[in-house]
Amino acid sequence: MPMPSPLNASALVFAGGGTGAVLRYQLGRLMTHWLGPNMITAFPWATLAANVLGSFAMGLLAGWLARHGTHQEPWRLLIGVGMLGGFTTFSSFSLELMLLIERGQASTALTYGAVSVLAGLSGLYIGLIAMRLTA
Repeated sequence: MPMPSPLNASALVFAGGGTGAVLRYQLGRLMTHWLGPNMITAFPWATLAANVLGSFAMGLLAGWLARHGTHQEPWRLLIGVGMLGGFTTFSSFSLELMLLIERGQASTALTYGAVSVLAGLSGLYIGLIAMRLTA
């Protein structure tokens, strides 16, 4: 399968991203229906489910891509970057972290994991403060 042009690659990511976002939304609706609004607001079950399912799917995709060679770029773009990116970016984070661990870069993996979580929380907190100050 030839490498897609930049326009075709963007179209694949766009289509996959929209699909992943809709799947994420529907998962949230399903979890709310299944567990009830009180359980969903007490703990972020839907987000946890999306992160675990997305990471599992990313593992399956990464294994499949590794087995079937380098000519699968359209599938990587559609499913990995687009659909799983729209469903959860945690799956990409999990894959990158695992690749660092598998390469024997434990300290880099630990640093990446800790910095990602702390910087993400810090960015969110700063954004909340900034919006509250402008209100």
